[in-house]
Amino acid sequence: MVARLVIAAPSSGAGKTTVATGLMAAFAGRGLAVSPHKVGPDYIDPGYHALATGRPGRNLDAFMCGTGLVAPLFAHGARGADLAVVEGVMGLYDGAAGQGELASTAQVAKLLRAPVVLVVDASSQSRSVAALVHGFASWDPEVRLGGVILNKVATDRHEALLREALEESGVPVLGVLRRAPAVETPSRHLGLVPVAERQAQAVAAVAAQAEQVRQGCDLEGLLALARSAPPLPDEAWSADVVAPSAGGPVAPAARPVVAVAGGAAFTFSYAEHTELLTAAGADVVTFDPLRDEALPEGTSGLVIGGGFPEVYGEQLSANEPLRGAVAGLAASGAPVAAECAGLLYLARSLDGRPMCGVLDADARMSSRLTLGYRDAVAVGDSALAAAGTRMRGHEFHRTVIEPGAGARPAWGLRQPETRVEGFVQGGVHASYLHTHWAGAPEVAARFVAHCR
Repeated sequence: MVARLVIAAPSSGAGKTTVATGLMAAFAGRGLAVSPHKVGPDYIDPGYHALATGRPGRNLDAFMCGTGLVAPLFAHGARGADLAVVEGVMGLYDGAAGQGELASTAQVAKLLRAPVVLVVDASSQSRSVAALVHGFASWDPEVRLGGVILNKVATDRHEALLREALEESGVPVLGVLRRAPAVETPSRHLGLVPVAERQAQAVAAVAAQAEQVRQGCDLEGLLALARSAPPLPDEAWSADVVAPSAGGPVAPAARPVVAVAGGAAFTFSYAEHTELLTAAGADVVTFDPLRDEALPEGTSGLVIGGGFPEVYGEQLSANEPLRGAVAGLAASGAPVAAECAGLLYLARSLDGRPMCGVLDADARMSSRLTLGYRDAVAVGDSALAAAGTRMRGHEFHRTVIEPGAGARPAWGLRQPETRVEGFVQGGVHASYLHTHWAGAPEVAARFVAHCR
């Protein structure tokens, strides 16, 4: 049984990521094997979690993967760990819009039978903190609120007032953290700046977060709370079970090479995608479109996930040899799966700069944020999905793309409106939709089969 905690908050901006990452690093610093997890579709926070623990940050998304996979995916990620720390999303009870508790931190906590620690931004309150905590503790009796960490506390006097108020709530104070600029992580148009873009500064920030948590939190009390979580079913998710290679094991010489874009421009990926591709019979090789001038040797298929090509547009455009290689691979009919940033990279241009030119489309930055969960159905057959395949995904971008005439869409979407989106062209499947393949492992098996 893995000891576990869920770190939640009344709302975004309270300091969940700082506290969760600090706890992960502090416990890892004590010699514990710490398994990091994140509720929801976010790609950036898990990068900081991985830095803190030395293990892949893994997402638990009840919307994209289904409620039945939350505990098995958790067990898969936490295998061999002494402690798991799960960072929540938004406010504790916030989830998929209009769908009750679905995909909320509260729902995931219940599915994991895990105690919750509430991080409260106490900067502008004193006695009212007790009413706030009481409300969150009593809203859903199935959610076990095991303690509170008070963040952004100003002075010793402020701390004393908060502690006095919370004595009446019955919820123990497990930490008090002062305001500390050293632990803050810079943000921009889509959230925190990823670790890959600021490695040295990120290492320093995580170290500062760990020290702040060590100084301000009751680590023994938090560990005891985590160890009080009841057992979970032993069944763990396995890529080898859900996406086995068609026809059984594949000889090394017959395994197709699937190139996966990485580096600072393409940081959005789920660890399970690589595991599924490998289980389906592929050799996965990562390359960096900012630095590498050629695709990995023997590339038979290409996966380009999300990230920030708009930030690195000039460098991506300047790498003409790689842009030509990507265009050549796509022209050959090889399978190419691209999501969001990958879609922009395959376009003819991005903000006027030449990209790969695979798609008859031009992309540009926009002031409008497109954000939310989506229900999707594949409009036609592609290397990724057969027509009629239903998947759930997530959109998160500030760009628009203008397709040329005659483009074949990839998905039909619902929520909030019905529309078609993306491109299917030869072996290319490109879309704004971020998907989690653990929720539909057949797409990985289909993609590798097309590569082979």
